[in-house]
Amino acid sequence: MTSNAALPIPLMSRSIAITPGDPCGIGPEIVARAWCQAPELTQGCFVAGDVGLMRRAMVLLHSVPVYPVCEIETPADALQVPPRCLPVLQVVPVAPVLPWGQVDALAGQLAGEAVLWATRAALRGDVAAVVTAPLHKEALHAAGTPYNQYPGHTELLQAESARYMGVPTEQMPVRMMLANDELRTVLVSIHVSLRQALEAITLERVLQTLRITDAALRPLLGRRPRMALAGVNPHAGEGGMFGREEIDILQPCVALALQEGLDVHGPYAPDTVFMRARQQADGRREFDVVIAMYHDQGLIPVKYLGVEQGVNVTLGLPLIRTSPDHGTAMDIAGQGVANASSLIQAIRMARQMVSGTH
Repeated sequence: MTSNAALPIPLMSRSIAITPGDPCGIGPEIVARAWCQAPELTQGCFVAGDVGLMRRAMVLLHSVPVYPVCEIETPADALQVPPRCLPVLQVVPVAPVLPWGQVDALAGQLAGEAVLWATRAALRGDVAAVVTAPLHKEALHAAGTPYNQYPGHTELLQAESARYMGVPTEQMPVRMMLANDELRTVLVSIHVSLRQALEAITLERVLQTLRITDAALRPLLGRRPRMALAGVNPHAGEGGMFGREEIDILQPCVALALQEGLDVHGPYAPDTVFMRARQQADGRREFDVVIAMYHDQGLIPVKYLGVEQGVNVTLGLPLIRTSPDHGTAMDIAGQGVANASSLIQAIRMARQMVSGTH
């Protein structure tokens, strides 16, 4: 991501769909809050969900002027909605009032239906991008088929995209990128045990991650991204003293990637490479992105810099999808105290990716 102050808000020819997440979590509230706190940024966006839910969410806001919620008929209508109005396209059955802060199977079903609708709309080209507020995995599982097949957003979007493109799911590999204004990191593996994550560090998978990252960031940066490969062992193995993954897998992977024209460097010691990729006060950074070998290696440094500013981007899909880097926060849902900063950054990132702003 680039410094917010340096970027104008790009105009759009197609709208962006924002799904409200689990109706019982903080998703609807942070969506409503984003509209009130960043009206220029949300102009041309709309909520794909339930009108009544968003009206109840808007009532939760006490510290900002609230906006009216209006129903639209098509995604294109969102581009014509006047400022300071939250447009909602009713894409799910009219929902009953569900209690805030509770895991509910119907809530999981409604959340899943909204994501499926938005995904299909993006694949058809009806919307420019999808921004997803948090799902609750337990509620999604309780909703039953087909939603219990997916641990979360990423797997659902991957499966639906593969189905649309007519290919097996394994032929549509995806990767998670976590980013804020200072640092980007892409993960070789996501939600698996550490033992399984180590087994996933293969030449083929790491090279695939580099290719996906390069293809995703080139339009955003206007050039090939300068990628740093994090080692897996302390001190990047110290010449084989602390492990041979760097010698046997990562170094050959870098050599192959360079032959393909990718701008990749490393492997570097994982305890220092993130500092080298962090954007400095003058805007410079040594690397555009760090390729991390497993979940916590990459996410700890990004979240330490500020989880409220983090954005989750799914790379490898035939659509643009971003989301805030946090969960449903059921413990504070319905209290009117949720922070919308990460969602606002996710909307900003989606607009940048749609327009190719860099």
